[in-house]
Amino acid sequence: MQRLFILTLSLIAWIPAVLCWVSTKKEFTGPEGGSLTVQCRYASHYANHVKYWCHGWTRTFCDILARTDETSSANQDKVSIFDDPGKFMFTVTMNDLKETDSGWYSCGVELASGADDMDYTEVKVFHGVRVVNSTVSGEEGSSLTVKCLYTQRLRLSEKKWCRRGDLSSCLLTGSKGSYEDASVAISHDITGAFTVTLKKLQMSDAGWYLCSAGQQQADVQVQVRPHGSTSKLIMSLSFFWT
Repeated sequence: MQRLFILTLSLIAWIPAVLCWVSTKKEFTGPEGGSLTVQCRYASHYANHVKYWCHGWTRTFCDILARTDETSSANQDKVSIFDDPGKFMFTVTMNDLKETDSGWYSCGVELASGADDMDYTEVKVFHGVRVVNSTVSGEEGSSLTVKCLYTQRLRLSEKKWCRRGDLSSCLLTGSKGSYEDASVAISHDITGAFTVTLKKLQMSDAGWYLCSAGQQQADVQVQVRPHGSTSKLIMSLSFFWT
């Protein structure tokens, strides 16, 4: 009887997770003056429901900025929403970001009865330079890519890639907006990001670097694995289990 009771409680806890489900990542970051995209996933039985994006993290205190049942609104240049029922996901794009746009937001699915199904996330708008991944790694002899984001005010500033603590190592994009040699390529798309590709990695490439735009900069750590280390690990594990 006790086991049956525990099983019943487990099923009760499991049912809402299946029948009432909306989810998104817990944080999104975008550059001031740029844009960011939020993807909100939902259960299949919500395919025909109205979805919305609101500023706030509870329905009672949530200011709706975009709805899928509104083809146009005063905010459409600032916020757009698109539902893809085939993928059970709707996408929100926020444009012309300002630091005041930072805060808590919610993906919502409107229900005819009862409380709407929602999940919340934090939007962070920054000024300066950031890297998409603060730590990147690759195998010796291969290549890896670092993506550096910057705000609109830094669009015309020269972009640099430097070893931290060694200004003489800095590589500049120059008037062409790009740089390339046998080991490094810097590509600048003028839309709020530039990409650094380290080619033919060597163990000596490991260390801390800086993405820089104007006087703003962000740290990134480059890690290099010895060539063949992954395959050796797999072979060792295979031998262990046999």
